[in-house]
Amino acid sequence: MTEAVRKYYTPEEYLALEEVAEYKSEYYRGEIYQMSGGTFNHNVISGNIYAELNLAFRKKNCTAFNSDMRLQLKANGLYTYPDVSVICGPVQFAEGRRDTITNPTLVVEVLSSSTANYDRGGKFTLYQGLESLRDYVLVEQDSWRVEYFRKLGPKHWDLTILTDPSTILNLSALEVEIPLALIYDKVVFEELP
Repeated sequence: MTEAVRKYYTPEEYLALEEVAEYKSEYYRGEIYQMSGGTFNHNVISGNIYAELNLAFRKKNCTAFNSDMRLQLKANGLYTYPDVSVICGPVQFAEGRRDTITNPTLVVEVLSSSTANYDRGGKFTLYQGLESLRDYVLVEQDSWRVEYFRKLGPKHWDLTILTDPSTILNLSALEVEIPLALIYDKVVFEELP
């Protein structure tokens, strides 16, 4: 029996494929990973956070992006689509691109059962290669739980876990507060049997 040969792509090949693809994919170390579609709760949560940030930035030099904006991590070669990202100050684009940013201050990922371990582990490690990143937020979609990682120094992150619907997520690097009640507004939790 012969082993299947894996195809590896250059970043340029990946970007060319993304321009004509009907779905989004992540790229890392020559491999392309198709992203799965989001659930109702996933879309509501990411939309709520994006909307709240846009309102907060009306008089600030910050820009919020939804999951349509690709992010390149120059330090390790990852290309990905965070659920929400924010850049404060001038937007830096990948060389020759207007669809790929490189300098987020905040990244938000809404967790799913298939991505939670990666978002908490390997992906967070890769995100730490972003010099500009100050805040990393993970949001559960099936329960009231927000994990807020705040950068205190090189390789030093502080974790705050919020589970009470009456609490407020205080994004210190952005000077923005978002009540958990607004993050989870219109989310439908399934009742366990």
